[in-house]
Amino acid sequence: MRKSRFDRKVALSMAIIAAAMAIVSVAGQILTADELLGQQKASDQWSYYQAKNIRRYESDIARDMLAAVSAGPAAINKYGANLERYEKETEEIQAEARKLETESRVRGSQAFRTHVGEVFLEIGIVLASLAILTKRRQMWLTSILSAVVGAGIAATALLVH
Repeated sequence: MRKSRFDRKVALSMAIIAAAMAIVSVAGQILTADELLGQQKASDQWSYYQAKNIRRYESDIARDMLAAVSAGPAAINKYGANLERYEKETEEIQAEARKLETESRVRGSQAFRTHVGEVFLEIGIVLASLAILTKRRQMWLTSILSAVVGAGIAATALLVH
């Protein structure tokens, strides 16, 4: 009877560890998806930056060509205004791209922590299984310790900024 009570306690702890592992696993998948989405958004922003830079360069060339052929000041000023506008826009786009890159890196760090936490939770389940097979209380306590460490590591993902 004593052994079956031990088995029930270990099985209950295994169920709790498994539930925690499921939550951590889903959180890790969401964070990984957010990281990848952030990388894609940053890449799109850098492409937009590059397109604006090309337009700025083309306006610079057009202004210089019009000045070389002695076109009127209205035409030259039009491209000069374009240049200023594109320079301002590229600075804003560049800042947004850097912000998106930073957010993606943060999500990546958070995802990594959840994945490491998940590993410790999985180890906790394996050790609890071994505790049932071997009927060793020390193995069960080690499984709980592993699970607590895993949950703690996963919880630190919330602290990464």
